[in-house]
Amino acid sequence: MTAFRDSAKAKLNLTLEVLGRRADGYHEVRSLVAFAGLGDGVELVQGDGLGLAVEGPFAQALDGGNLVTAAAEAAKTQAPSLRLGHFRLVKTLPVAAGLGGGSADAAAALRLLAIANPGALSPSVLAEIASNLGSDVTACLASKPALMTGRGERVAEIRGMPSCGVVLANPGIPLATRSVYSALDAAPVSHADAAALPEFGESLERLLAYAAPRGNDLQSAAIGLAPAIGEVLAALGRLDGARLVRMAGSGPTCFVLFATEDEAKGAATSLLAAHPNWWVAATTLGGS
Repeated sequence: MTAFRDSAKAKLNLTLEVLGRRADGYHEVRSLVAFAGLGDGVELVQGDGLGLAVEGPFAQALDGGNLVTAAAEAAKTQAPSLRLGHFRLVKTLPVAAGLGGGSADAAAALRLLAIANPGALSPSVLAEIASNLGSDVTACLASKPALMTGRGERVAEIRGMPSCGVVLANPGIPLATRSVYSALDAAPVSHADAAALPEFGESLERLLAYAAPRGNDLQSAAIGLAPAIGEVLAALGRLDGARLVRMAGSGPTCFVLFATEDEAKGAATSLLAAHPNWWVAATTLGGS
């Protein structure tokens, strides 16, 4: 049988501005996101019914429901003639890590169903399903550099994002997004001005100039819940060639940008030698 395969790439919030708490319980955000060159593997073999097998180094960390099956069930509701089948998820990203892993898995499942069922799921239907599944799924559906606004469901693609090296590091502790937002205790949002799309022209220096003053508004709250995040950020900042150090999403994974992938790989080797119990990965941050 034909197996359809896709990669659920890790999402990095290069900036994450929390503009306030909304009346619906969500938070109004403005975030520049990009996607790393690594992620979970998702596979679909079409057949009757719906099944899911999970494997990989972080498979045991998953419990309860999974967004892969939730995405498939939502797609079937929208397109009753859709043929589902058996999914295989290879979980190589840490769970509850602030990398949008579950959202990326769901987005990959939707892409696979669309490929396996030509013409059954239009782009507008996919977008609607993604928005209903979670705030990050819309951005993960395209997996391209973007500016996320609203609760994250409004996504505007960014052109000219430079490609660079990145090291990801996680101290081995889970941290739920909901807990971090609760600890932030943001004030009610008053208004959200329309955000101008940045222009980077493939320049890393322009990207850094944009990202450096904006920061991640969840970082202090996350460190309060998990002080080890502060240790990770400090260690990343000491690496030779480090250009931008930040917490990814709601944590606890942190990242550091480098000019090249080779620099990132060398830095990851030295970081892992000093902290063998951390999850450390070096890859590229995809440009556009």
